[in-house]
Amino acid sequence: MPGTLITVAPTGAETAKADVPQLPTTLEELVETAQRCEAAGAGLVHVHVRDSDAGHVPTLDPVRLRDTVQALREATDLVVQLSTGGSVHDPLEARLTVLDAEPDSCSLTCGTLNFGDDVFLNPFPFMSDLYVQAQEREVVPEFELFDLGHVAALRRLLDRHGLPYGGKVHVDLVTGVPGGMPGTVEALVAAVQMLPPEVTSWSATGIGRAHLPVAAAALAMGGHLRVGMEDNLVYARGRPVQHNAELVERVAGLATTMQRPPLRPDEARELLGVKERRSR
Repeated sequence: MPGTLITVAPTGAETAKADVPQLPTTLEELVETAQRCEAAGAGLVHVHVRDSDAGHVPTLDPVRLRDTVQALREATDLVVQLSTGGSVHDPLEARLTVLDAEPDSCSLTCGTLNFGDDVFLNPFPFMSDLYVQAQEREVVPEFELFDLGHVAALRRLLDRHGLPYGGKVHVDLVTGVPGGMPGTVEALVAAVQMLPPEVTSWSATGIGRAHLPVAAAALAMGGHLRVGMEDNLVYARGRPVQHNAELVERVAGLATTMQRPPLRPDEARELLGVKERRSR
């Protein structure tokens, strides 16, 4: 069996810095987090950018996005993936501009869903535009699938527009979001069984307490993993996560025990078909 791509999602857009001071929201914190997580076994970093001058709120400011990509590229070898979800309140037009920052990869959520008490809007025309623009800019999309209907929407995208840049199709099955598929092994198995044959690799995310069961099931099924404080703030009962590296280290150990050790960033680039954008 192949090694394991470990994605770290260190920040997200939902948790307030005031509530979780250890959440990495400044550029310096994000770079330090990425470096420690790379050393712990991560191959890809999934980035939401915050405005540390305005209360650490989520932002799609183009200068901050580009500066973040450049800083992470200079300080690490990680595949840099920008979220095109932003926060659930960002307008669709602004979310498309994320590609201007020239990331290695971008997220592409394959459908609208209830996201807790909010609605995460992803109409098909927006998904289609994002996909085509990613193809044109040679950015590799990671298809985020929160429900079985999203798997069907991925099939529709591939039928209409063909393969993404690089020819690989990588998806992330996100389980446990209130409004999406539950964080259970049964839901994960159902989603994997529905994946189109064009899918070359998949990872799984378990939100909150689904974190460990979903990770174990994904490893057993040949999948890859996403962890991080965007998805889970509790390491164990009564013990908050203090640093994203803790979560990466734990699943890296689990993957190694399963004889599927973490992929290095260069191996992650090969798995995903990422374009070389590093100058060093």
